Parts: sequence; C-alpha cells; structure tokens
Amino acid sequence: MLDKVVIANRGEIALRILRACREMGIKTVAVYSTADRDLMHVRLADESVCIGKAPSKESYLNIPALISAAEVTDAQAIHPGYGFLAENADFAEAVEKSGFVFIGPRPDTIRLMGNKVSAKDAMKAAGVPTVPGSDGPVTDENATAIAKKIGYPVIIKAAAGGGGRGMRVVHTESALLNSLFVTRTEAKAAFGDDTVYIEKFLQHPRHIEIQVLGDGAGEAIHLGDRDCSLQRRHQKVLEEAPAPNIPEDKRAEIAQACVNACRTIQYRGAGTFEFLYEKGRFYFIEMNTRVQVEHPVTELVTGVDIIREQLLIAAGEGLSYRQEDIVVHGHAMECRINAEDPKSFMPSPGLIRHFHAPGGLGVRMDSHVYSGYMVPPHYDSLIGKLITWAPDRNTCLNRMRRALDELVVDGIKTNTPLHRDTILRDSDFIRGGVDIHHLEHILSR
Repeated sequence: MLDKVVIANRGEIALRILRACREMGIKTVAVYSTADRDLMHVRLADESVCIGKAPSKESYLNIPALISAAEVTDAQAIHPGYGFLAENADFAEAVEKSGFVFIGPRPDTIRLMGNKVSAKDAMKAAGVPTVPGSDGPVTDENATAIAKKIGYPVIIKAAAGGGGRGMRVVHTESALLNSLFVTRTEAKAAFGDDTVYIEKFLQHPRHIEIQVLGDGAGEAIHLGDRDCSLQRRHQKVLEEAPAPNIPEDKRAEIAQACVNACRTIQYRGAGTFEFLYEKGRFYFIEMNTRVQVEHPVTELVTGVDIIREQLLIAAGEGLSYRQEDIVVHGHAMECRINAEDPKSFMPSPGLIRHFHAPGGLGVRMDSHVYSGYMVPPHYDSLIGKLITWAPDRNTCLNRMRRALDELVVDGIKTNTPLHRDTILRDSDFIRGGVDIHHLEHILSR
C-alpha cells in the first residue's frame, strides 16, 4: 500500500483525494500556490509545500516544482486529480522517471487517448462505435472531398483539443477552407498542435459517458453510465446517473464495448469514455484518462469509491470488484456550483461571508469552501458540487430542489439560481433525455 501521496491539485478534488487517503491510512502532502495557502485541504494535510505564485503556469502547471515537492517530503506517489496536469503525458512520464508512482494511466496511454485522431483509430480497432469522419488529419487538399463524403454539416476539431475548445461547425462547402484555417490557427495557439480532423456534426445528440476501471494488466470493469447533456458553451453544468430513457440493451452493449477497449489497451486506473447518443446509436468522441468532476453520481449509484480504487490500482492491488459485483441502485444527480453571476456568467471571486452546506438523507456536498474563505480570481470558478441520491429519478429531483433551497453562499454570486429556478423547473428536463443544446435554448428564451 502507498504510504504518502502528493495531491497535485487544488480545491474540491484535492480535498476529495485527501479524504480517501485519510480513510486508507495514507499520509498526504498538499501543494499550494501563494493564493491558496488557506485552502481546506492544505489545513488538513499531514504536510504542505508552496510550489509557486498564483498563476497556474508558475504553480500547478510547474512540473519540476511538483516533483520537488514529492522529493522533499519523501512521498511515494502523485495524484493529479482533474484539470491542470492530470492528462499531461509528459508530466506522468516525468513522475515515473523520477521514481514516483503516477496515480493514473501510463504515459503512452495518455498520449494515445489524448489525441483525438489516435484515440478514434484505437477505438475503431477495439470495436467501439465512432462518429463518421476523416481517417487521420485533414489538410487543405483533402478536406473538401472528406466533407462531401461525410455530408454537411460537419465539425472541424483540434486533435489535441478539449474542454469545448478548438471546434467549428461548417454548414457549406464555401465556408470549409476558411473554417479549417481558423480552427487550425486556434488549435496551434491553444494546444501547440495545429492538427485537425473532420466529423459528421450530429444535430441533436445527448452526451453520455461510461465510467471504467482498469488494472493495467488487461482486466477492466465498468461502473455504468452518466448523462452530461446539460451544458453551456460545451461546459457541463449538471450530470446524472444513470442516463434516463436509454434502452437497457443499448446501455449494456456500449458499456461492454468500453470494457473490451480497456482490455485491449491495458488501461490502468479510472477513466471515462464519452459518447454522443442520437437516434438510438452511440458515437465515441473522446476518453478522459483521469477522474471526472462528476464521479460522485457514479459513486452514489454503485457504492464504489472511485478515488480509493485509483489508489489501490496505483499500489498494484488490482481491481477490488468483478463486473458481477457492480449493481446500479437508484438515481443520483450533481449540480456544479460555480462562483459566477447566474445571468451574465461572469466570474464572482471574493470573500464568502457565510457558507452553509445542505444535509439530510441522500445529500452530499463536495466543496472546499467555508465561511471566511476568499475565492481567488486565478482559477476555475467551481466552488462545489451538490449531489443527491434517491431510489428513483423524480425523488432525486425533489431532493435536489430541497437541497438547493438549503444551500447558503453569502458574499459572492453563484449559479445556484440557474439550477434551482431554471433547469430543475424545466418540463423537458424533468421528463429526461434532453440534448446537449437544450440549456442554451432555455437561456436564449
């Protein structure tokens, strides 16, 4: 078993990792920037190390500083959480070459699945359904023929993209080459790689994902699915598990395909296959080689502690569960609570004068904030995740409404009203199965 772990992240996920380590008797090292010395996990960790100034590139993206923190504290392993360097193959490689355990997939797996072109090719070979598109990178010379074969509208995507960046929808041939140039330029600036590819643009898909665990030696299981279709500008706002209104045979088929793919690539750790689902068909879009923000909804319906499993797999303990052990029970929902204006969506950093977390049966609040905490302006606006569970979806919805009514974050603005007054009151969402454009449509009314 691991003895000491460096938590190479901040905020709620850092606190989540610390809690799992504490329960397993693993000592923790918190790293923090000069803007984050008052974070809750820094206060609770066994040791803490300041790794730089507030800007991410000088702290949480500073690979030498993170590895030095592990060296000076005699830690064994580094957990990257999500965001920052979590899916950076160079970081994973540097960690392992320095003699530490990287709590995540192997560097070559991160590279394979981090590039959307190579990931799509690997999934095709493994029998996972993919969106019709180009076989490999697109150039000015072959773009027109590829788009014509696929059929408009098409979407141009950066091979190294993510988070909704590096994408452009094209409806006509006359706009194709200019869109290709613009997307390639944006991709180079954002990701340092101007490789792009083309796919069929699905008009009204849902965003469905499958949670997997692999031992790195060819064994893998899935933990069911999640619906992450409630998005604004390609950023998830609310997630739930299981995904409503999907036939059970389709659900089982795609989950098994993901398990087979994990076995093929000998996937290690926790990961998520993301799909677009339209007209009864699944289309692979990418794999996240890390723990997801929305992992709690899967934990609540399966009873599996995903962070604990990450730690056990990294320690060489393998999988704690067989597939037949996994039973999805009830329904769970997660509202992302962001420090932002609910109307303009502008960030709202500042002092939280009073914070009160909801409670009661089936309510979980994953948050690092507290009364008197100063939300810094330097990082993502996520300040917490409110999760509810109930035996059925309708009760889960009612429980979430009640929990949102109890949540108090005084001193800054949050998107709580968006969840409470807009999303959870929307008749289409209440019925279940809305597409990825639905929230944008609600907001434009």
